[in-house]
Amino acid sequence: MNFFKKLFSRKKNIESNEIPEESVKHRGDVNFNDPEQRSRYIMDCLEQMEIGTREVEILTGEYQLVTEYLTDTEEIDALPDEQHARLEEVASQLAGYESEIRHYRDKKNRMSDIDYYTLRSHEGEVEEGIRKLREGEKYAVKIKKDLRRLDGERQANEFRRQELKKAKANYKGMVGIFVVAYIFCMLLLLFLQYVVGMSVFIGYILATAVMAIACAVSAIRYIDSDKEQSGAQNTINKLIKLQNTVKIRYVNNRKLLEYMYLKYHVESAEKLEKLWKLYQQEKEERRQFIEAEARNEYCTKQLISMLTSFRIKYPDRWIFQTSAIVDKREMVEVRHELILRRQAIREQMEHNKKLADDARDEIAEVSQEYPEYAKEILDMVDSTKRAAD
Repeated sequence: MNFFKKLFSRKKNIESNEIPEESVKHRGDVNFNDPEQRSRYIMDCLEQMEIGTREVEILTGEYQLVTEYLTDTEEIDALPDEQHARLEEVASQLAGYESEIRHYRDKKNRMSDIDYYTLRSHEGEVEEGIRKLREGEKYAVKIKKDLRRLDGERQANEFRRQELKKAKANYKGMVGIFVVAYIFCMLLLLFLQYVVGMSVFIGYILATAVMAIACAVSAIRYIDSDKEQSGAQNTINKLIKLQNTVKIRYVNNRKLLEYMYLKYHVESAEKLEKLWKLYQQEKEERRQFIEAEARNEYCTKQLISMLTSFRIKYPDRWIFQTSAIVDKREMVEVRHELILRRQAIREQMEHNKKLADDARDEIAEVSQEYPEYAKEILDMVDSTKRAAD
């Protein structure tokens, strides 16, 4: 029913243009000997005539239009069964295609045109791109783990190197302590030998032996620590070199991922895979939409052509009212609304015609009642007509 409301969009609210019954002042309230009051009164009457006449002209065209629409409904109803069946078939097909088109246009969460045309331009590469992104992302995780492991090993070796450095310093200190202790022992033995007169030969041998053993052990420990420290430093250097190599791989992999993210306008392989699935669905829906539009256009032309051949005056109006062609109850409602609308227009025409006639009669009566102003009133009427023309 909304279609036939649109048919009258040029005159959506006729009632709003109604002219009040008492639009002209009562003659008894006017002093016709006063030029200003007399002129204003006549101009009010002329304006009422003009408005009423203009509204009648507009409404006449509207009335004719509604009448022609009604005639079209009667022509469609009067079609032979075979022709009406063909018309119903085409109208039903057209309604179906329009429904498909509306369904596609009203669909929510559709794929954006940017994403759609991005994937369309790389359609043959997307699946390979998903695979590369997944591998790249897995590789990035593995590289991060390797970097953390290497960093942990480097820190452990650095800690061990520092410990060995301290151990070497301790061994040096211990040798110094042994030397001082040995000298002290020698001095004590000399004192005992030459001052006290004791025999300290065995003491010399024991002190020298202990000194030699202690220094030898310290030297051996120092040499072992130095070798281990050098080994730790070499390990650290190797780990740093390996870290640098892994970092280069990580940076290269990261740049490749960033390029592919930029290429497909995504943030991850998972996002690209979801978009790819949406794209495949969207591609099929767009194909169906294009086909539905093409079939809709063909059926529209076919329907207009058939209606034209059936002497329908406004065939293009029915492409939006196919339900009335298919369903007789809808057609009855359409016709009923048109009849009511035509009746309302006719009443409005009669109302405006009466207002114009009343104003015209009023001017004629004033001219007869005040003949001394008849020429002036006639000039005002002629002036108004010329202005209207």
